Amino acid sequence: MWSRILSPRVIRGTRLCWRSLYTMQLKTSEFQCLFTDGLNGLVEVFGKHKHELRIAGGAVRDLLSGKRPEDVDFATTATPEEMKHMFKAAGIRMINNKGEKHGTITARLHDENFEVTTLRVDVQTDGRHAEVEFTTDWLKDAERRDLTINSMFLGLDGTLYDYFKGYEDLKNHKVRFVGSPEQRIQEDYLRILRYFRFYGRVALDPDDHEPETLTAIRENRCGLAGISGERIWTELKKMVVGNHAAHLLELTYQLGLAQYMGLPPDGNVEEMKHVWQKAKDLSPKPMTILAALFRCPEEVEKMDIRLKVSKEEKSLALFLVKYRRELCKSKDEPDSVKPFTDFIIDARELDTQSKMCELLKYQGEEKLLAALRAWSIPRFPVSGHDLRRLGITSGKEIGVTLQNLRDIWKKSCYQMEKDELLSYVKP
Repeated sequence: MWSRILSPRVIRGTRLCWRSLYTMQLKTSEFQCLFTDGLNGLVEVFGKHKHELRIAGGAVRDLLSGKRPEDVDFATTATPEEMKHMFKAAGIRMINNKGEKHGTITARLHDENFEVTTLRVDVQTDGRHAEVEFTTDWLKDAERRDLTINSMFLGLDGTLYDYFKGYEDLKNHKVRFVGSPEQRIQEDYLRILRYFRFYGRVALDPDDHEPETLTAIRENRCGLAGISGERIWTELKKMVVGNHAAHLLELTYQLGLAQYMGLPPDGNVEEMKHVWQKAKDLSPKPMTILAALFRCPEEVEKMDIRLKVSKEEKSLALFLVKYRRELCKSKDEPDSVKPFTDFIIDARELDTQSKMCELLKYQGEEKLLAALRAWSIPRFPVSGHDLRRLGITSGKEIGVTLQNLRDIWKKSCYQMEKDELLSYVKP
């Protein structure tokens, strides 16, 4: 059951005039499954020292949606120093102290890692980073978070603590900022892309945005210029493989965001929408969808300079831009995967088959994709050593002969064996 507690405290910068706390009890199997030996041990340590411990953020959202979260983060009233003292006294190993200045301590119990963060408030922000101050007030910590659906806490007894109607928004598939969208965005401009990412995960309607949210995003779009490419790319990748990706990417252009995100200012939005429609059910990689925006290789290079994508991601984008029109299914044999397997054989690079699968997703060729995935690259049975045994010693002649034999081998659908192929060699 729900219960509501009202207090006449005004919450700074929110749409609420009263402090509202909604609570309920969660007793799902997904929640109960979290209680491993490690978590039970963690709960015991915090209980012994009388510090509150709750599940925070995305894990709460997942549990309320009936999903078992992959990662579970915890929040506590204990300071980092108090946590270190507690864990040391209990003989619990602590690892990765990089998050300590932001209040995060990672403890390892029963071969599990548990990230626990002290409640905090942002005392100063510059749109990228925040200086934090620790607190014991759960409301203040919730108030600094980005979206209502990410601002809830779940007690280890199953009690939900919800200050900003996050659960109501989750049930209604609404994505809203905590309080003022403009204020939340100006605290960290990356929240623009986080909004889009979570919209793709939660919303049912592709275009059910609150007008004030879109206005705040448009008016603060320049702030993305100061966000690192790595952070933008992390969010953009998640957004592109979520629901409504084509609509959300188109929206980034309508709101004037693209130029600050490393995307081409004049991106081919219509091509992207067409590709997404064909590929969305084929589990495309993020770059497969984004490649449709690029009109030429130079735009891929500019994107890489801004976002610093991996070598594999950049290589895939260049591959798709180059071959999306050039390499297509045969008009004479539309169900044949041979043009693509021949290309893979000629390329002789380990990742070409993977790239080719993404090309077929880009083109929406589901049947050919299934055939290519089931195909194993055969081994060409002839080597330069075999030709030398036949008396061919010139390196140039060996290369030409091997290529001729490869062509014969391909025409046989890779069936010819060594002796049969060597019968074509005239020393």
